[in-house]
Amino acid sequence: MKVTGAVQPFLPLCRCLFPSRLAGLSVALLKATALEIAILAGHLILYPSGIAQERRAGPPLLPADTAALPTEAKPPVVLLHGFIDNRSVFLLLRRSLTQHGRQQIESLNYSPLTCDIRTAAELLGRHIEVICERTGHARVDIVGHSLGGLIARYYVQCLGGDLRVRTLVTLGTPHSGTRVAPLANAHPIVRQMRPGSEVIEELQRPAPGCRTHFVSFWSDLDHLMDPLETACVEHPDLMVQNVRVSGIGHLALPVHPAVATGIRQALDSEGTGAEAAPRTDGLTVA
Repeated sequence: MKVTGAVQPFLPLCRCLFPSRLAGLSVALLKATALEIAILAGHLILYPSGIAQERRAGPPLLPADTAALPTEAKPPVVLLHGFIDNRSVFLLLRRSLTQHGRQQIESLNYSPLTCDIRTAAELLGRHIEVICERTGHARVDIVGHSLGGLIARYYVQCLGGDLRVRTLVTLGTPHSGTRVAPLANAHPIVRQMRPGSEVIEELQRPAPGCRTHFVSFWSDLDHLMDPLETACVEHPDLMVQNVRVSGIGHLALPVHPAVATGIRQALDSEGTGAEAAPRTDGLTVA
């Protein structure tokens, strides 16, 4: 990905956004920052298209004399966006999943007025029950970006959602809490994403027998994770694969094609035991 030439015009804005990091600013960080700004600009254009909940389309109809070819039954994929965002962030990821055989994909919007992760997790659970009933599948896969991953994890780990969720993929999710942007503490959701919050402490409690396989993608250039490793899942009772992504930032995680490939591989993996996947892995995308 060639973004070096686009870096120079963004330097003044970078200094405003990330003054504490400019002392030892690397070319990789400059590239990632320029890419983040470009993605943000594109996402602002697409944002209005994702405000409303998507319409639920039924399965494609085949002619009466056409026999359906046998296909591998893959669980539906549920996409859950991050804080102050909507389903439009998953436009490229959804297209990638569809092109590679995932026919049942649903993007869920939770209200921007949501003030409690627990409430959002309960609502997610109700949505998943409806999805399972409508599609005939007993379980689903979830991909959650940032806060969306934390909501999904709370549902899986604290509300019995491991019965319904086969694989949970999180992208830049503050599993242990993030200290970034202390001025945002006025919002209750942000306070719940802080280290030591009641929600974060609930997620650290024992979870024996949890059936869900966790795959966490975390970036070494994620400006919203402080510390960076908070985006890893560290829990002795959970089946976890933590994947370090090098070269991109927070907003690029649900957009970059290399990450999309990693997500597809995680969802298509048949192994769900702790031995089936290493606890750590790496992915260089820039």
